[in-house]
Amino acid sequence: MTQSALVKKNPELYVFLPLLYTVWSDAVLTPTEILTIRKAIDDQKWLSAEEKKFLLSNIDPANPPSPTEVKEWLQEIQTASLNPDENASLAEIGLKLVQRKTKTAISKSLDATSVSLREIEKTLGGIGRESSYLFVPDARKTSTASQSTETTFDVAAMTRLLDGKNEAIIKRVKKVIADPEFRRIDTGDLGEYRAKVLTWCSHLATQGFGSMAYPKQYGGQGDMEGYFAVMETLSYHDLSLVVKFGVQFGLFGMSIYFLGTEKHHAKYLSDIGKLNLPGCFAMTETGHGSNVKGILTTATYNHNDKTFTIHTPTEIARKEYIGNAALHGRMATVFAKLILDGKDYGVSAFVVRIREENGRTSKGVTIKDCGRKMGLNGVDNGVIYFDNVVIPKENMLDRFASVTDDGKFQSPITSDNRRFFTMLGTLVGGRIGIPRSGLSASKTALTIAIQYGDQRRQFGPEGGSEVPILNYQTHQRRLMPLLANAYAYHFALQYLTERFMNRTEEDMQEIEALAAGLKALATWNATTTIQECREACGGKGYLSENRLDDLKNDTEIYTTFEGDNTVLLQLVAKSKLTEFKQEFSNINFFGMVNYVANQAKTSIQEKNPFIVRNTDEEHLLDPEFQLNAFIFRERSLVSSAARRLKGLIDSGMDSFDAFNECQHHLVQVGFAYIERVVLEQFIAKVAATKDEALSGTLRELCDLFALSQVEKNKGWFLENGYMEGVKTKAIRKMVDQLCAKVRKRAVPLTQAFAIPKSCLAPIIIE
Repeated sequence: MTQSALVKKNPELYVFLPLLYTVWSDAVLTPTEILTIRKAIDDQKWLSAEEKKFLLSNIDPANPPSPTEVKEWLQEIQTASLNPDENASLAEIGLKLVQRKTKTAISKSLDATSVSLREIEKTLGGIGRESSYLFVPDARKTSTASQSTETTFDVAAMTRLLDGKNEAIIKRVKKVIADPEFRRIDTGDLGEYRAKVLTWCSHLATQGFGSMAYPKQYGGQGDMEGYFAVMETLSYHDLSLVVKFGVQFGLFGMSIYFLGTEKHHAKYLSDIGKLNLPGCFAMTETGHGSNVKGILTTATYNHNDKTFTIHTPTEIARKEYIGNAALHGRMATVFAKLILDGKDYGVSAFVVRIREENGRTSKGVTIKDCGRKMGLNGVDNGVIYFDNVVIPKENMLDRFASVTDDGKFQSPITSDNRRFFTMLGTLVGGRIGIPRSGLSASKTALTIAIQYGDQRRQFGPEGGSEVPILNYQTHQRRLMPLLANAYAYHFALQYLTERFMNRTEEDMQEIEALAAGLKALATWNATTTIQECREACGGKGYLSENRLDDLKNDTEIYTTFEGDNTVLLQLVAKSKLTEFKQEFSNINFFGMVNYVANQAKTSIQEKNPFIVRNTDEEHLLDPEFQLNAFIFRERSLVSSAARRLKGLIDSGMDSFDAFNECQHHLVQVGFAYIERVVLEQFIAKVAATKDEALSGTLRELCDLFALSQVEKNKGWFLENGYMEGVKTKAIRKMVDQLCAKVRKRAVPLTQAFAIPKSCLAPIIIE
């Protein structure tokens, strides 16, 4: 068009050039669009027949302009000295171009033409007043592009708040794992990896980290809380190391500490803490995992020589998936049924030698290597068989059950069930360490994905520069709620740890339920978080060097070891139902009246038409509203589960079948209870934080956690009349807004985790 003699003769034809460039640069002309443009050209009385024919030839799909010609059009348009801030339409740009060519005022006919061109723009679905951005590179400024990281709080202060009283030990561990000796290895050699993990454990033992929870007289510091902090911090480095460390010093060492007595402590703990005595925790069997009470391995007492015979009676009774067993373990805490005078006295624990100093398996012991796994391949898991292995009587861990000198069973706890659950309750620490480890893996993945998302630029508005992918709402929606979850679970697990450290016998049932539930939700959250972070990093997230594959594979087992998560939530629900039953069994008539009155009061206050439809920002961001919603859901699910179970049992159904009938309902009870506790602790942490910058940031995270959970469960709230559609829609919009707010502080929020650089990924650019 620009080379035509007709255009030179009549420069007013340039008014069509921006439109022609636009339709050919990024579009395919449809028959309807061609007809629209044809009609507009035909209607221009000031055009000659020859000029009309010329213009129509430029919209012929059978004879499109060449790429070179289209680029020449762009160059010609850019000579109009466009100001993108004027937001001119295609018609207005065409008029500017004509003015530059003719250096005269716009004629009436041309002004009328511009009206026709605007109509064409509408018909074509044109971009109207954003047209000028097509012709002025990098001139476009949008709110999406302008979003950027803001550090509105002291990152170091946030780190100190997260670390709490364990700040000193966390710093020590981070310094050790950042040492070149702890450089992570990338090898397909199973033996090399396992050996490296053992070496790392030895270095940690030398630092005193392994024995930290043991009494001082056995080389420890009596600091169980510090031990949890060590486990959590090591999880930034390598999860095979964490599991092997946990098996050796936690499961093996702590089982002897908690289930044994002074003679066992004196004999074993010092060597275990120094890693001079590598050991195993042999509870799980091929046929029994979660149902420990049903294990089949036997420990038969022989009164004549005061020994026990440990035996694997069937193939499904073999100890399976036992960490440290395949290569390194020399002793094992073995859980077996105590058989005394032909009677089964339930599960007890015994210390059994499985391998001699020279590395050979002990007499009667057969060990097989589990081999390569989905993850955690630095841990030497094995299968153990016992063929009438004889151990001395003193190898029975006898804190809760023992055999007297005259061969009689003895226990300070009369009930077999209570004794069993008391014994397992002492090992609840594993259900604290695992979710804290999984949380560290989540934090690592979030740090990698969020910091990469802040740096990685892709796409952008026409005429503008590319935009950080973290600025896109979908990306924020994927990652920001998970960042809020990480902070929420951090404070909840701190609360659980404090409860465990200050436990009383009366508290143990609640603490065990809390530990089981948090273990389930935090490890499921880790699985979800790492997967989302992997996808959010695209192809880069698929590269092994960026760690997300190891984090994903290594944490997969977290959802099923130390208790299958679904089973654990059913245990949580049973605990809540027991509390519910006790509450009503201890309540008198007037108490019942008050309870019903309070429930009615709740319904009147929280389910009145104004509240269920209230969409005010102040209301949605009110912690009282948020917590009340969680409490209402928890109480409703508990009471409805109780009614449902009672109804089934009253109708004649066996109680076991009734529980099976209600399993999904019970799992939801577990979710509701734990989510309420997590929110409660997050709100408490915000209130207790005096630094306004920190508390304000935490408040946003807390709001996002609360409302994203409500959004997740909006179907339930709608079904139960607690909210109406207008309110759940407002909550969805509020979550969008909170995601955008948190995005601005997302990078410093991940920096507050203070993860050593060596534990992150090259995907993050300094």
